[in-house]
Amino acid sequence: MIDVRHLTKRYGEVVAVADVSFTVQPGESVALWGPNGAGKTTVVRSILGLASYEGFIEVAGLDGRNDGKQARALIGHVPQELAFYDELTVFETIDFSARLKRVTPQATKAALARVGLTSHLTKAVGSLSGGMKQRLAIGLALLGDPPILLLDEPTSNLDAGSREGVVRLLHELRSPSRSMLLTSHHIDEIGLLADRVISFDAGRIVLDCGPQELSDKLGLHSWLHVKVATSAPAAAAAVLVASGFPARLNGSGILVEVSAQGKGAALRRLEESGYRVVDFEVWR
Repeated sequence: MIDVRHLTKRYGEVVAVADVSFTVQPGESVALWGPNGAGKTTVVRSILGLASYEGFIEVAGLDGRNDGKQARALIGHVPQELAFYDELTVFETIDFSARLKRVTPQATKAALARVGLTSHLTKAVGSLSGGMKQRLAIGLALLGDPPILLLDEPTSNLDAGSREGVVRLLHELRSPSRSMLLTSHHIDEIGLLADRVISFDAGRIVLDCGPQELSDKLGLHSWLHVKVATSAPAAAAAVLVASGFPARLNGSGILVEVSAQGKGAALRRLEESGYRVVDFEVWR
């Protein structure tokens, strides 16, 4: 769906992106990962045609320069910095965008329902929480059911609770008929949302791999302190060790070393083996 070849972007003498090439296949979810200033947002702006660039970008077979309008029609975009008219209601905001995109009222209702905003139509956008505004932005991106979602740091300004809700929503939006390209510097959400991770540093790609491999290469591990409903926690710890998780008894619980993506896998393994998890903490 997206083909980027030898993309280079300069701002004067500063090279923001240097000879970057990658593809996003139909139905694939790819994350651009890296610290602020690594070049991720510049790549997104180039794909959208918002920045001039050297190299070649193709979206669903359309040339990013010569067929930019048609290419953008296939993309639902959620920017890093949201800009709404606070005095408009949720309905007025999404209805305005739907009219611009010539989306039917039925499709508009479907987009609102998909992001959980149907009961908030009469609320002023300015009164919404950060998480609800992010849901509105995602709803706008879904208008017309585009085959590509382009998400620039979709959870960067959210508190932990709102962030969890948005990540869950984006996970539900993954589909064999929709490609997703997102930027993030949160390794845990990448593990839930991405099939592949392209790691950036100083405008260059330094790694293209799976989320688990990225965690391993970067040493992004933590510890789970788990309490299970059993009088024999040693047996539960042995199950984890047999499944490849470094684990040992620690006080009344089990201490398990996990990657950023491995927390859920360790807990699921215990549950599948008949050990009910009654409490856990993440130690970093």
